Amino acid sequence: MAIKVLIVDDSGFFRHRIEEILREDKRIEVVGSAVNGKEAVEKARTLKPDVITMDVEMPQLNGIDAVRIIMRECPTNVLMLSSLTHEGARITLEAMDAGAADYLPKDIRAWMDKSQGIRQQLIERILALGASRRFRSGSVFDHRHPSSRASGSSTMVFRPESTTVSRTASAREATPAARRRPLTAGLAEREPVRTATSPALRPRTTGEEKDPPTSHPSKVRFPDCRIVVIGTSTGGPAALQRILTQIPANFPYPILLVQHMPKTFTQVFAERLNQQCQISVKEAEDGDRLKPGLALLAPGGLQMMIDPRQADRVRVLEGDVKLTYKPSVDVTYASAARAYGARVLALILTGMGADGCDGARLLKREGATIWAQNRISCTIYGMPQAVVNAGLADEVLDLEDIGPLLAQQRRRG
Repeated sequence: MAIKVLIVDDSGFFRHRIEEILREDKRIEVVGSAVNGKEAVEKARTLKPDVITMDVEMPQLNGIDAVRIIMRECPTNVLMLSSLTHEGARITLEAMDAGAADYLPKDIRAWMDKSQGIRQQLIERILALGASRRFRSGSVFDHRHPSSRASGSSTMVFRPESTTVSRTASAREATPAARRRPLTAGLAEREPVRTATSPALRPRTTGEEKDPPTSHPSKVRFPDCRIVVIGTSTGGPAALQRILTQIPANFPYPILLVQHMPKTFTQVFAERLNQQCQISVKEAEDGDRLKPGLALLAPGGLQMMIDPRQADRVRVLEGDVKLTYKPSVDVTYASAARAYGARVLALILTGMGADGCDGARLLKREGATIWAQNRISCTIYGMPQAVVNAGLADEVLDLEDIGPLLAQQRRRG
């Protein structure tokens, strides 16, 4: 059954170009178009699309307000189109806060180009969002949020009452770990590794088998870790906001965050999280020191890794040009495996593709602990599924349980 798409844009060029690209794929059906937010809301109600592509700046009703209404009245996966400017990043994050699932840059030069770049990105995102269970029966808006619609907001993003919080994080530095073997062999290796011991988490052999059961938070044993590393992509901004806003300022470990985003977006996203969270959040810079209660976000277009010579600092580098993702979860995971070994708690959250799976193998080989987000609370169950299917996840957790589990932790030793 084809994925139904509604195109919303006040630009005739963009409406035509998006439709032209989508009609090339038989798995996708364009069911309509709208020229402003008001029309978008009306057509979302009547056409019931699986995915909506949404412009930001439009007459009568802008894209952000349209998303808010759609999420309240007829929740649908929305793909925002916005510029890669600082202001475009801010607006896009507001739209994602309102409930949008993902975004694409609105660079007219790229969209006029007949090459495969933007075409592939658009189709991949539409197919992934169309296959998502996010708004189906039993989705995140049904299974853990009975009051969400009653309160007038169906988005799962947590909004603190105040955007200004005092910073009381400890200034203690993370304890450097012993040196381990170089990273160079890491990401390409496929040697057998020790997998999670729970029968529910053993590798699956076919795509027909059921997902492993979600771990009950009361049964989860927090590892003896010294650092938390979180990797995510599509749906990640909302997931990270949900988790990080529940962590207290005196959280005893440093946190590394890898979110697939362009450069301008990571800077704005880090500033936004820093305003919303009790812990401190900043975009990582080369040489930044790891500190308890500080989350460092990998800059877009670069790679972030723990310094192999000083395990209490990060390096921010260009990295291998052959790597698909910049930043890459695999790269940061691999560096954590080398620097901290078994003392790592790695989280893999919602996102397309399998970035993080190779790095998770290296972490597992060192005895680290890996938590994966469960399918039902993911926007896109790609990256966590790859880790779970490989038998590398120690726990499969609902998004709602991750923040409270982290918040309960106290430093050991």
